[in-house]
Amino acid sequence: MYTQEGGESVVTDQIQEAGRTIRFPHAGIVLLVGPSGSGKTTLLRKLADEGVLLETEVISSDQFRMLIGDTEFIDWRNRPKQEADVLYRDYQMISERAFAAMETILDMRCRLGKLTVVDATHLYPEDRKGYIDLAGRSHVPIMALALDVPEEVLLQRDEGRDFPRGRQRVKQQLQSFKRTLRGIKDEGFDSCYIVKDSQLARLGFGRRENPLMADVGNGIDIIGDIHGCYREMIELLARLGYVPDETGIYRHPDGRKLVSVGDVMSRGPESLAAMRFWMRHVESGLAHMVDSNHGWKIARYLEGRNVTLAHGDELLAEELARYAQEAGEAAAEQLRGELKRFLLDAPSHLVFCRNGVRQVVVAHAGIRDNFIGKQSKRIQDFCRYGDTDGVDEKGKPVRKDWYVDHESGELIVWGHDPRPQPTVVRNTVNIDQGVVFGGQLTAYRYPEKQFVSVQAARDYARDPDSPLLAWEKKRFAPPNIRKFTEGYSVLTDVYGEVAVRGQFVKAAIDTVSHFTIPIEELVYIPPTMSPPPGVSSEDAYLEHPRDAFAFYRSQGVTTMVAEKKHMGSRAVLLIFKDENIAADYVGRPTLGTIYTRTGRAFFNPDMEKQVLHRLHADLHQARYFERHRTDLLLLDAEIVPWNLKARELIASQYAHVAETAILDRTKLMEKLRQAEAAGRKVGDWVREMEGKLANARVFQRAFQHYCWDVDGLEGIRIAPFHALAHSGETFFEQPHVWHMEHNRELASLSLLFMETDYRVITDEASEAEAIRWWEEMTEEGHEGIVVKPEHFITRNQNRVLQPAIKVRGRPYLHIIYGMDYLEPDNLKRLKMRKTGKKERHAIMEFALSVEGVERFIRKEPVERVHECVLATLALESEPVDPRL
Repeated sequence: MYTQEGGESVVTDQIQEAGRTIRFPHAGIVLLVGPSGSGKTTLLRKLADEGVLLETEVISSDQFRMLIGDTEFIDWRNRPKQEADVLYRDYQMISERAFAAMETILDMRCRLGKLTVVDATHLYPEDRKGYIDLAGRSHVPIMALALDVPEEVLLQRDEGRDFPRGRQRVKQQLQSFKRTLRGIKDEGFDSCYIVKDSQLARLGFGRRENPLMADVGNGIDIIGDIHGCYREMIELLARLGYVPDETGIYRHPDGRKLVSVGDVMSRGPESLAAMRFWMRHVESGLAHMVDSNHGWKIARYLEGRNVTLAHGDELLAEELARYAQEAGEAAAEQLRGELKRFLLDAPSHLVFCRNGVRQVVVAHAGIRDNFIGKQSKRIQDFCRYGDTDGVDEKGKPVRKDWYVDHESGELIVWGHDPRPQPTVVRNTVNIDQGVVFGGQLTAYRYPEKQFVSVQAARDYARDPDSPLLAWEKKRFAPPNIRKFTEGYSVLTDVYGEVAVRGQFVKAAIDTVSHFTIPIEELVYIPPTMSPPPGVSSEDAYLEHPRDAFAFYRSQGVTTMVAEKKHMGSRAVLLIFKDENIAADYVGRPTLGTIYTRTGRAFFNPDMEKQVLHRLHADLHQARYFERHRTDLLLLDAEIVPWNLKARELIASQYAHVAETAILDRTKLMEKLRQAEAAGRKVGDWVREMEGKLANARVFQRAFQHYCWDVDGLEGIRIAPFHALAHSGETFFEQPHVWHMEHNRELASLSLLFMETDYRVITDEASEAEAIRWWEEMTEEGHEGIVVKPEHFITRNQNRVLQPAIKVRGRPYLHIIYGMDYLEPDNLKRLKMRKTGKKERHAIMEFALSVEGVERFIRKEPVERVHECVLATLALESEPVDPRL
């Protein structure tokens, strides 16, 4: 027998143990080898009946000859030579095409990771080599099962066949079989069994489980590259809820398991302790660890190979030497052997399943989709080192973005490539945050999809070429757009994973490429807002504050803030303390930038310069930056008047429509009055037209209220909604009242800023007062209010609530839904509008906006901030009723 199990090869000539079980691989190819009549087909029928094999897992040359040529054998013997030659050629052609079809099916099954048993004689090495090569290309195991049957038995069986091969052919096949057995074990099979006919009845057959598969169970905690930072690892385990027992084994009260992405050793101060920890926990069944580049190098060193220890691997050798001095050479030798076996047995990757479906793949440096669940030297190398393309000028590998091609659906969690923050791209998660370089040690909790991190005590590696420093240097490098074009996900703290589809991402990329400000300065897109959900409870209203208050109360919110909604244009203001400081945030000196909620510059360059210089001067005069100890101010605001940005829209869609409608309806009214004076019964028409003429005039007043002439800076007012961030801190934990008071402070510092009126709702009385305020304000022509829960980020049973609900007044909604929208039939129809998609978008965009600002303030790379902004713009590209 020749077989490979657990990394060790065992070779014998044949099976000798009575009652032994031969186990087929979980996937790949099993070649039956033996002359005609050796019992191959009979054995396979028996295994199918016993449930060891599926019928679809067996293919045979006879089966494909029938499919191709309607016969499994053509007997050309005892025929005249001319006939025999023709029939023999026919048989050869059928056989050639049958084997070609069989190989095609076999190739497809191997690529899908299926097991296929091939029933044919396979008597010659050149025949078997094609299958061995196919298994190698497909990264699946291949096994040979040779049936050694005596000549007299073969001849006896041949005589009983429907199409006997004849004594001469049977003897020729047996001779070839005997010759082939001499070298079959050296041909490249992963396992090879030679079974005597007399042994077959005593053998059992079974299936191997895929050693790369595991179950998610009660949850897993995947830990990034530890690199000998043992103390940080123990701190992280405590934060994850693991508790040591009396023997020092860490267990989770919920039965969760630990998973390491590899590289638990090297570079750091306590590699040996980390390795022994994982070895104990893997052996105890409480943890898993995958292979890695440093692990593989240390394994070869422990094997005695000629390995040059560098890049921190030499520190482990020093630890082993100290251990030998302290514990003795015998104990050290035993430990080396245990560590060697542990590292050599580490799988290339692991696939965690739930309900039999692949959920999470853990690989050290990544994995291609077609490698998942398979094992080969090439796959092992890819999982250790990733996808590389030569080396750079410093001799370091140039890493390619393998994850841009990931489409198979599993979440891939990997490390190896240190990054300042966990990175989520195309359903892959990098959790190597460079703890040994002074970064963080990160765990990814599944199925919760949560990150837990601890900060390194110090920079242990002290590497001048630290990858974290390299990331800092390339902060402003342009993003790899290919990561995004087919759709991607952003993992946010507020909402979790937000996925956007490729077709909408491409539209957003087109916008960013042609119209927006530079992406380094495009750090936040204000999220959309939804009107109150459901049908309004007020008969004569499409939107009413009472519905917004009722929604939040139904979600457990007892305190709300209602802010006046200015009818202007949404804007984001990024203002720096001085131009030089800006270079550290956006890569160039500037006083700041002002842009719209679609990322376009709000003003022309000259006007933007005037506005920024005025604000900058006013804030410096008030010592705003010094008092708040900040280098920047990021604001979400509204800029009025409306016609600053909407002049063309007003002229084409509102002013012209209003004038035409008033003119037409006035003329109709005159005609109806004349008919009424002449005694015609048109009273109902008159009343209807009076209402419609009044509607047209309301429509005209509605938009005119928000327009006025602007001369330079005179007439421009900026109403902040939220003070989003200062340098080093964001304000998402602050309640909305704090934001309103902070905005009041800004209004006191510059005439360009304007204060926004607001009300706090805590009970029925304050709710009634807020409704009266809304009614009076909207009847005077103001747009309406925005109702928000007390806290910026509010949850109910871990579900994020709407961050804000807009409630627009009846007069203003003439602009949105048309001048006659309040007509009973129209209002009834409009009340059936669906707001669900708008609500979902509002929450997802809110989560993305918060995430993007957090990343910007942490000075993460532009690509990390940009993926949040681009995702928001992609969501805005999806079709949603624009009137909502």
